[in-house]
Amino acid sequence: MGGDHGPSVVVPGAVDGARAFDVGLRLVGDPALVGAALEGLDVGGLDIEVVPATDVIGMDEHPAQAVRRKPHSSIVVALRMIKEGNVEAMVSAGNSGAVMAGALMVLGRIPGIERPAIASYMPSGKSRTLVLDLGAVTDPKPENIVQFAVMGKVYAERVMDRVDPSVGLLSNGEEPTKGNLFVQAVYPLLAATPGIRFHGNVEGKDVALGTVDIVVTDGFTGNVALKTAEGVATMLTDVLRDELTATLPRKLAAFMLRPAFRAVRARLDYAEIGGAPLLGVNGTTIIAHGRSNQLAIRNAVGVARRSAEQGLIDGIKSALDEAHAAITAPSPVDARS
Repeated sequence: MGGDHGPSVVVPGAVDGARAFDVGLRLVGDPALVGAALEGLDVGGLDIEVVPATDVIGMDEHPAQAVRRKPHSSIVVALRMIKEGNVEAMVSAGNSGAVMAGALMVLGRIPGIERPAIASYMPSGKSRTLVLDLGAVTDPKPENIVQFAVMGKVYAERVMDRVDPSVGLLSNGEEPTKGNLFVQAVYPLLAATPGIRFHGNVEGKDVALGTVDIVVTDGFTGNVALKTAEGVATMLTDVLRDELTATLPRKLAAFMLRPAFRAVRARLDYAEIGGAPLLGVNGTTIIAHGRSNQLAIRNAVGVARRSAEQGLIDGIKSALDEAHAAITAPSPVDARS
């Protein structure tokens, strides 16, 4: 029911995702509006059910207050279905703050995680760079960033198929002494965390260059970086289109290079990524962009399936246990004494 477009885009996108990624689909919302959006769609052979939800949380509502006031909203009903074991994952393009607040209230945190993080890919020259947090926690504590790194490593290994991924801390310079007081407090913690291959500080350019597999930062900085990258990608594609259609010779050249331009556009398009997992809550929860189009919703369903089938929750729990055991294990000197 959420997002800028509501059921008219979310429903066909979800149906596309169900077919493309071979998943059962539970469409949570107003049955009349969801049913109207299903009319005319090819749903043959698909496992689709409409689950009624009488309330909708608006994009401009206060997240925590709305979740408490509207226990029958589509967001809360969907989260409850995860809690009760009726579904493996949920996708929402609605109020992301309400998704996070609802997930914390309904699903709770993974033990050992104080604050959740939104994680997603950003295009890079090599492949894709996983960045977290992208807006869940704007004022984290230094130890929260370490938890983000642990969760990011599990996601990169299990969903992105990265082996021993490297982690960088976003700063305004590569040297260990650079950064504000917060970054300087985080640096030694990451450097001392067992199981994390810490590269050190990275700059904004390194996200696009693919210098490391994972970049960790606070949610305020991460969200600004994400929106800046999305704006730059849109600007570049618009400028290319305008310049390549300015004259007849350019139009002819552009026609010949159209497959290459389409490939570039796909690499830069947020819709190709689909959705971002909310890591740290005790259930697979995928947050899609509020302006998601049909393709973005389709791909968000794919992110949900891959995240659920790769056992992210159990993987994060195991990684935290291993890191804690390594930190608290006695040193050889202590053992001899």
